Parts: sequence; structure tokens; C-alpha cells
Amino acid sequence: MNQKLNEELNAELDRLRAAGTYKRFNTLCAPQGPVVTMEGQGGRGEIIVLSSNNYLGLANHPEVIRAGIEGLEQYGAGTASVRFICGTFQPHLELEADLASFLHTEAALTYVSCWNANEALIPTLTDQNTVILSDELNHASIIDAIRLSKPARKVIYKHSDMTHLREGLASCEPGQRKLVITDGVFSMEGDLARLPDIVELARAHNAVIVIDDSHGTGVLGAGGRGVAEHYGLLGEVDIITGTLGKALGGAAGGFVAGPAAVCDILAQRSRPQLFSNALPPTVACSARAAVRVLREDPSLVDKLRENSAYFRKRITEAGFQPLEGEAAIIPIIVGDTAFSIRISRMLLEAGVFVTGFGYPVVPEGTARIRVQMSAAHTRDHLDRAVEAFRKVGREVGLLNTGTPTR
Repeated sequence: MNQKLNEELNAELDRLRAAGTYKRFNTLCAPQGPVVTMEGQGGRGEIIVLSSNNYLGLANHPEVIRAGIEGLEQYGAGTASVRFICGTFQPHLELEADLASFLHTEAALTYVSCWNANEALIPTLTDQNTVILSDELNHASIIDAIRLSKPARKVIYKHSDMTHLREGLASCEPGQRKLVITDGVFSMEGDLARLPDIVELARAHNAVIVIDDSHGTGVLGAGGRGVAEHYGLLGEVDIITGTLGKALGGAAGGFVAGPAAVCDILAQRSRPQLFSNALPPTVACSARAAVRVLREDPSLVDKLRENSAYFRKRITEAGFQPLEGEAAIIPIIVGDTAFSIRISRMLLEAGVFVTGFGYPVVPEGTARIRVQMSAAHTRDHLDRAVEAFRKVGREVGLLNTGTPTR
């Protein structure tokens, strides 16, 4: 390796370690679930997981696992090709039909991740006559997808500021294509897009609505269909992107759901579809099973909602002040990045696996512990987790009147 580059990278890593912001990966030694065993944690017993996207507990569901195994045996480990050459398998078409039916759209198209889906969709729909209007707190995949696009102009509107969005739409020239892009659930805040207002504004200005509902699908709405169902607006969102790696089985993969023409043009032109292998058939099979389980048992969404409300109530009673929200994401602001990482390590020592997030994932000074609920958690799991939070909170001064011991 080039010696100069090696020295520069090691110096940067040393600075991260010195600042207390170096990320250490914790290795799971059991399937993803409400409790796991971890490498180096064998002597402490089970670890309660409060940092997983496994919102419905389907990552280790027997039917989801069985479908994946059967898909592996029938179709093999991978596609060994992009879709338009020889990488389209029957499970792809079946999964895409299931997703479209579930989300009440004309069609759907799968990708190897929602990051891939966003980077496929946004540049493909953007030309030199397009204006992109994007919430400032949108996911990094949307930000990067916009960077890959070449619009006439982009408007980054203040978070959920409908006045700013209205002004941006009004500033567009006649005949311009307008893409209003937003997260459904904002992953670091846990709040929801103001979809009723966005729909009203978009319709008034003939704009296209694109929602990345990765943290809403399987979480919100009576049947888990996401933010649109939550607000009673199924069918009113032009294009939905989402993931199969969270509530829908937790494996991998993403999708675009919307008009058939959108999915067709993506299949014809989007670079991640044309130049990257297709979703492994085994993942498509397990994701289909996850969608089926959710449709047959929407009470999983009710259980997730109950767990989220219960934990919010208990953690507030313990003295913490989580951000308000209706999703399964419950952020607790602690301020400093190194402090948030220290707290997460102390919580792990106390038997709770939860992640501290800081800069550059969130702005300086707003580092947080991001708690995520699962329908698979029991009240006992949640009660034990709250006690661990209370213990650590007292030790670091978060629950005292004095200065936190950063």
C-alpha cells in the first residue's frame, strides 16, 4: 500500500480513537431477535436488543426462514447476472407483484437495497428540466442520489417546513418536472413526514411525490402499509421506495413501487438495475413470506405500537425525555458524540444493546441514543431495559441535576 496514504489513514483513525468516536462493531452469535448472544458477552447471559430494524420480529420467523431455505435449494445462492441478461427469476416477479398489491400501486421493481433503489429512481426521473425539492433531514441515500442527478435546480427545504416547500414549488418555472422527495419516517428523529400537507401542495403544483418509507413500511398504518396508510392516503403517493431489510424480514433488498411506467423506465434505464446483479432469489423468497405473514397477521403492527407506547411511558417515568413521535424509533438526545458512544457501551455492559449516534450522522451537539422497538419484545424485556437505562443514566449524571460526567 502507498505509504503516505497508509500514514494519513492511520492518523485519522487515531484521531477518532482519541476523540472517543471510533466505531467498534459488536458481533452477534445468534439470529437477530429481541435478545441475542454476542461475541465476548457469553458470561453475561442474554443481551436485549434495542437497536435493530427488526420491527416485526420477522428476521427469525420460522416461515420466513423456511421460505429462504426452500428458495436457496430451488434457485441457488445468487443470480450471477443482472436482470435484463439472465438474472430474472420467478421469485422476483412474484415478490414485485406482492409488494405492488400490498402497497396499492400498479407495479414494483426490486433492487439489492433501498440505497440502490433511491440511486436508481432519482437520477432516472431527473433531467435538465427537473426541480428536486428535498427535506433537509432526508436519508443519506436520498442525498447521494440527488448528488448523482443533474436537475435544473434543487431546493433543500427546512425539515417539515411546509411554508418553505410551498415557496420552493411556487418558484418553479412553468413546464418543469417537480419531484418532492421525503422520508416517510425520519430515521434519526423518529417523526413522520407531514404527508397530508405534502399531498395538498404537490397536487396544487402538479408535483410528483416520492417517499422513502423504509422505517414506515411494516410499522405504520393498520395493516403496516406505512405512512400513507397511517394518514388515510393510500394511493395518493406517486412513488414509494422501501427496504426488505427492516420490518419485511430483515434480510436485504429494496424496491420502488408506483406506476407501471415508472418501474418499466427504471428497468430500461436505471444504472443500478442495468449494471448490478439482481436480488438473490433466496432473499426474494424470504421477503415474500414476510409480506404474507404481515398480511395474515396485522396484529404484529398492533403489538409493535403497544410496545413503543409502553417503552416511551416507562422511559419518561424514569426521567429521560425522548423525542416525540409515532414511529418505532425513540431517540434520546444526550448532546456529545463521544458521550453517546460511552453511554451505549455502558448500557451494553448492563445487558442492553442500543446504539449511540453522533456527528456526522446527526448535527454536532445533537448526539443521541436511538432506541428501536420490535413486536417481538416482551414487557419483561422492556422493563429490564428501562432499569438498565435508569442505572446508567444515574452513573453518568443524565438523571441528576448536576453536570453529566462526559
